[in-house]
Amino acid sequence: MVRMIVGLGNPGAAYDKTRHNAGFWFVDRLAASYGCSLREESRFHACAGTVSMAGSVHLVKPLTFMNRSGSAVAAVAKFYKIAPEDVLIVHDELDFEPGVVRFKRDGGHGGHNGIRDIMTQLGGGRFARLRLGIGRPVGPMAVADYVLAAPSSTDRDAVFGAIDKALECLPELLAGKVDQVLNRLHA
Repeated sequence: MVRMIVGLGNPGAAYDKTRHNAGFWFVDRLAASYGCSLREESRFHACAGTVSMAGSVHLVKPLTFMNRSGSAVAAVAKFYKIAPEDVLIVHDELDFEPGVVRFKRDGGHGGHNGIRDIMTQLGGGRFARLRLGIGRPVGPMAVADYVLAAPSSTDRDAVFGAIDKALECLPELLAGKVDQVLNRLHA
């Protein structure tokens, strides 16, 4: 059962349109579709809100910067007594092209520093992930520079298309129909 959905990104206007904020884009779209206003919650070091979908689901955007996302996730999880298994983390994924979205039940961090920190703070990787493809840099561009740059309009549209596809599947995911979600997203 998903009780918390966390979108990963970096806070501040300088990062709003960067690839690394794909998780923030997802949570913003989800919140808007449910008429939920996310508010800054200093006790959580995050922007947070709650929507009613298959029960109460907490939406979270950590304000701790990507590499320290775990402290915000752990603070919300502890306050609401949410087990790691009931957390869905939405993040950018270099290994998939823009427009690709994949669901994963648990696992390692795959080199993603935000996921790595969440694993440290929650004591392992027993949380679900929704991975939004952003592609890899072409040529000599460093990965850090790539994820902190804005995508082309074509790539941005593809990422938002993937977000919309994932949002369409979210009710099934929250209803525990994981196999159906895997079939729809991975087809």
